[in-house]
Amino acid sequence: MTESLEKFALNKNINKQGLIHKVGLIGCGDIGQQVARIVSQSGIDVVFVEINPRQVENAMKKINLQLDGVINHWGLTQGDKRIILSRIRGTVDYEDIRDCNLIIEVISSNDPLNERIVMFKKLENYVSDQTVITSSVSTLMITDIAAAMKHPERALALNFITSPAKVRIVEIVCGLQTNEQSHQTVQRFAKMINKEAITVNESPGSVSTRLIVTLINEACNTLMEGVSTVENIDTIMKRGFGMQHGPFELADRIGLDKVLRYMEQLYQEFGLSTFKASPLIKRLVRARNYGIYTSKGFYLYDAAGQKIGMNVSATQINTSNNNF
Repeated sequence: MTESLEKFALNKNINKQGLIHKVGLIGCGDIGQQVARIVSQSGIDVVFVEINPRQVENAMKKINLQLDGVINHWGLTQGDKRIILSRIRGTVDYEDIRDCNLIIEVISSNDPLNERIVMFKKLENYVSDQTVITSSVSTLMITDIAAAMKHPERALALNFITSPAKVRIVEIVCGLQTNEQSHQTVQRFAKMINKEAITVNESPGSVSTRLIVTLINEACNTLMEGVSTVENIDTIMKRGFGMQHGPFELADRIGLDKVLRYMEQLYQEFGLSTFKASPLIKRLVRARNYGIYTSKGFYLYDAAGQKIGMNVSATQINTSNNNF
């Protein structure tokens, strides 16, 4: 008696066990690039969708630079880099995500809620009914986004905390209609990429965003009062409390425009002065000093995102307090 080779096919076994074999990323900015690296390094194929070929090319260049940075610190070999890049592909065609069994949306948006609602409805036209669709929303409610979907039960929030390549956890937020199968799929995925999945109850900002923007805001207030400098405040929080990055470094990594948007959304939701953004944050955003991806924030950065100097000094704060 003979048996079909299909019985032993690798992809068939993976699907049967409910594992993830291909991930689709919608958007490939700073967070998307790091997520692509993490997923690929875990042996999973990644396809990311960007709005035009130039954005695809830019994302791949930045992923190359990030990998070179890891190699320079003895974290990878050139062979590792080639393998990682071989699993990452960029595209502008949504048809290329049809065979993905997990989608992670990481778009940057001027109208976060409405644009994500439109995006999730669009994604359902391309992926199967079993594909789990997640969003990196930080201050929005996944229930609001999922409500417009044909299958809201497969939508979750999957929050990769800055910086995803170094942080060992991910936050998972289930919506009102999220089913347990989708929840378990995302938990399995987290294990596959060597992250600890922490499920939290649905609330604007979850845990990480609500607490970190409050810290950043209070650090700005402390700086404006002249208590200490940007560097000293960051050093105290890192060496005194074991933080990977100080509050100003974190703000630059997140993006000050995003920090401001998160705070405005939380302030609108809760109406608490805790979430009223510091004038210093607003001033930097007006100047388009958003952080690492504009090479200027609280610090100055080179093309590879390495800190090269200060952008906000005590003198600037003291001489410009009346201009906020």
